[in-house]
Amino acid sequence: MSRIGRSVSSVIAVPLASLALLLTDARQATAESPTVVSDSVEPRAERADQRMTARIDELLTAAWTGQHMEPAPLASDAEFLRRVSLDLTGVVPTVAEVRAFLTDADPAKRARVIDRLLDSHRHADHLATTWRNMMVPRGSTVDGFDGQAGLQTWLRTEFAKNARYDHLVADLLVATGAARQGPGLFFTAFDLKPEELAANTARMFLGIQIECAQCHDHPFDKWTQQDFWGYAAFFARLGRDGDMRPGQTMRLIDKRAGEVMLPATDVVVPPRYPRGEVTIDDGFGTRRMKLGVWMVSRDNPFLARAAVNRVWANLFGRGLVEPVDDLSVRNPASHPELFEELAAYFTETGYDLRNLFHTLANTRAYQLSSRTWDNAPGRPELFARATVRSLTAEQLYDSVMRVALADDAGAARGQSDSGFDVRRQAFVAKMQSQAQSKLDYDAGVAQVLELLNGSEMASVTANPTSGMLAALEAPVFTDRERIEVLFLATLSRGPDENELTRSLEHLAQGNSASGDTSSALGDILWALANSAEFGLNH
Repeated sequence: MSRIGRSVSSVIAVPLASLALLLTDARQATAESPTVVSDSVEPRAERADQRMTARIDELLTAAWTGQHMEPAPLASDAEFLRRVSLDLTGVVPTVAEVRAFLTDADPAKRARVIDRLLDSHRHADHLATTWRNMMVPRGSTVDGFDGQAGLQTWLRTEFAKNARYDHLVADLLVATGAARQGPGLFFTAFDLKPEELAANTARMFLGIQIECAQCHDHPFDKWTQQDFWGYAAFFARLGRDGDMRPGQTMRLIDKRAGEVMLPATDVVVPPRYPRGEVTIDDGFGTRRMKLGVWMVSRDNPFLARAAVNRVWANLFGRGLVEPVDDLSVRNPASHPELFEELAAYFTETGYDLRNLFHTLANTRAYQLSSRTWDNAPGRPELFARATVRSLTAEQLYDSVMRVALADDAGAARGQSDSGFDVRRQAFVAKMQSQAQSKLDYDAGVAQVLELLNGSEMASVTANPTSGMLAALEAPVFTDRERIEVLFLATLSRGPDENELTRSLEHLAQGNSASGDTSSALGDILWALANSAEFGLNH
């Protein structure tokens, strides 16, 4: 096939909307570009509690002053847009979004883009993925597509309607119905064992490591064996109805009887709320129902504090208390006053997760640059500059697919009947980090080789499988514009003079050697997609 014939066929294969968007971007990098960044979503700043946003910055500034520390300057618009897109929706912004944002002169554009991202379906998807990964242990026997998809769908639905966080947790704790679908999967993942459910619900929703008292009183905290098994007793009557035969539906039920006992004894431990009272089986609701009621009550001092700490860690790279699931007296918050005020604010605003994300993302502290300007040792616990974090496996895959103009083509990539993208799940399984901290980078040889030579990266960076390269074959683009699009798509910024010069030289060499511009563009795209700047959230 001649070059002209190959080019035309490649261009035709590209979704017309994608090509039109790239063409528009290249020629009209103006505020009136047809992009969702400047859509009709009204800023939520007026509705949010601006007092809390200002208060957070006030308390952090006081801490920096006390430490004689100069905070980083504000992040550039390009830095900010990329970071907030990854944090709120789990994917890098599109070329159209970057162009429109960088050329928008409205001083309120950062607040507007935060609103838009929080209202997008991708925000609910991203939160569902984050919470599902936290709830289902890696390597679980229920780690299949169908069950995971059911839980993902349930979580996404709750986050999409912005359900109160305390109600979401309570609904999860009292879930019945199918044991391998929706919230029931969480209990099945831990084989319905009271001690496992106690340990993991305490870590996730209360931020406490009460399991250290399972065998003996906690050596460094105030938790006793009675505390641990008293909390585990709320799950002692959880059971299954049905069996595992093919075609049979196994359902979660609350049995009439069932107790827990102290290990190696016959001492029955009654249900008892953490740091609270013993409850009795009085016929008014199951034990799990009583736990759900306590979870949303003012008597629960843990839920709001654990939630705000996790959301803070999602946006700032580490919690006000670190590790995030260890809110013990021996592990105080880096900013105790801020931590308590933020937890109280979350409670007063109705456990509104979306508003909490909105409040934090609008702070000056969140919008600081991650760039270093001296050789001073980093102190991430002071939040004086943005942290640099590895992308999660899901963020990396979704961003690579977006660069390839294939991020909304799940069915074409092999989406299963359950709604899960099979290729995405396979990639995530290979690339998933085992690091405990978001600030750690633990990719090994296998992960590096997957990025350098894996099938996903090859399909994105080589014609005819790369939608991006196919689109850039359109004759309306100049080489300079093609290179600019590649940088905007991957790094959310244009190339600097040196990068542009070297890229143009590479294209010229490619044309001279074989007349194959697309192959040379694929080389540049491969290099950008494998760069640290692409693989990190900064």
